[in-house]
Amino acid sequence: MTNTTKLNKLVIIGVGLIGGSFALALHKAGLVKHRVGVGRSRQNLQCALDLGVIDEIATDIPSALDKADLVLLAMPVGQTASIMAQIAPHLHANTIVTDAGSTKQDVIAAVRSHLPLQNRHQFVPGHPIAGTEQSGAQASQADLYRNKHVILTPLAETNINAVDRVTHLWQACGAEVSLMPADEHDKILAATSHLPHILAFTMMNHLNHSTDQLGNLLRFAGSGLRDFTRIAGSSPEMWRDICLANREALLSQMDAYQKELHALQVMLKSNDGAALEKAFSQARNARENWLNSKNPI
Repeated sequence: MTNTTKLNKLVIIGVGLIGGSFALALHKAGLVKHRVGVGRSRQNLQCALDLGVIDEIATDIPSALDKADLVLLAMPVGQTASIMAQIAPHLHANTIVTDAGSTKQDVIAAVRSHLPLQNRHQFVPGHPIAGTEQSGAQASQADLYRNKHVILTPLAETNINAVDRVTHLWQACGAEVSLMPADEHDKILAATSHLPHILAFTMMNHLNHSTDQLGNLLRFAGSGLRDFTRIAGSSPEMWRDICLANREALLSQMDAYQKELHALQVMLKSNDGAALEKAFSQARNARENWLNSKNPI
């Protein structure tokens, strides 16, 4: 790790699981001297301070950004444009800004709408593919990103040195960093992350709407349902924003999934056991091939 990677001042806007874990990981790696937290909830920021996730609670945006080496935007993606507008007048030309949003094309659109060119040179869109259903500063983990993927989707005008520095910081957190176009990222994540969350939320709503005694129904649920619906415990605000931000790609995935579900429905109606077994075997084989690959998530 080069000396130029070490940060004198890191600013986290949105000190939750993702932002807080980034701050803890860099602190553990000895790559940050001072960590400043910015957020809507004073209670959450105080929790972050008490837990040693940050070193200071910002009193305002200008003071938070003064002499900042790097700013991580880790709030729900629906707030991106508003936050960009707030920080734009106070960013130094050499301050690197990156984000952790699960969608990237909307983030890049906000960057181009609100940040001056000198700051766009220093903006590195990113997405750590890591997390749990927990949220808030108390959920922060120093090892959250170890052996996880981080995708960076630089703008055409992003300075390569900024990309390199952000890459090194994520690698110091233990992550494997990849670069790809923003539209490709959004299509992939619609299938592998956004759709599964939709399905988990929908399953819990289905069960809840199917009975007026949900507790009695779930008393007989096994670990399979618990595993499948775990991510339905995630932040509703965050996932509302993600779904809206990646609406077109997600709708396409939902249409394709509904076709698969309809095909199974036809098999059941036709009492076609052979077709069901074939479909289930294909699914099992695909999953086993994924798990046996070199880089399963």
